[in-house]
Amino acid sequence: MLKLIVFDCDGVLFDSRESNRHFYNHLLHHFGKPPMTEEECDFAHIHNTMDAIAHIFRHYPELDLQEVDRFRLSCDYAPFLQMLTVERDLTTFLDTVHPHYHLAISTNRTNTMEPLLQKFQLRHYFGKVMTAQNAKRPKPAPDALLEILSHYDCSPDESIYIGDSTIDQLHAGSCSVPFIAFKNRRLDAAYHVEGFMEILALPPFAGQHLGQDA
Repeated sequence: MLKLIVFDCDGVLFDSRESNRHFYNHLLHHFGKPPMTEEECDFAHIHNTMDAIAHIFRHYPELDLQEVDRFRLSCDYAPFLQMLTVERDLTTFLDTVHPHYHLAISTNRTNTMEPLLQKFQLRHYFGKVMTAQNAKRPKPAPDALLEILSHYDCSPDESIYIGDSTIDQLHAGSCSVPFIAFKNRRLDAAYHVEGFMEILALPPFAGQHLGQDA
């Protein structure tokens, strides 16, 4: 029986592509470099911050990546939060499932995750939030998801992971957790959906009587 739902952040909870684009371009501009290419934007959208910085700044060996990261940490992220949009049926879905399942997040965001949840008043839904900052290794390594499973004493077959990228697919697969591909038909997944409320019709949720208290 399903007990635990784990979510990716970017591309699942939020449409954050343009926010990420502006943020990393802000870093590049500060160091006098041109904006990202579309390929670099794609990479930054799904990888952890340090891998994204290393990739975006790979053509500039004269720059110290630790200096880039120090500048990143000094930035006010609030203007970039304004560019994010919550997925249209997210809160309805969370209100429906929150009384019945443990909810958690496994993301490659770092220090921006908590401010993001607080700003959009979503923090109370999630009991465990794992990021590239507090996990031993970032996704697609299994560490964050394994810690979530241990925290809730759930087996992989009592859990499900919702993600939108190959990183998420590999992350779920590394722990043998069934994977829901969100708005990405190219991924190898147990299920594919285009919106959150579609998830309630999937076999793991069948017979759960979500209109009643758990």
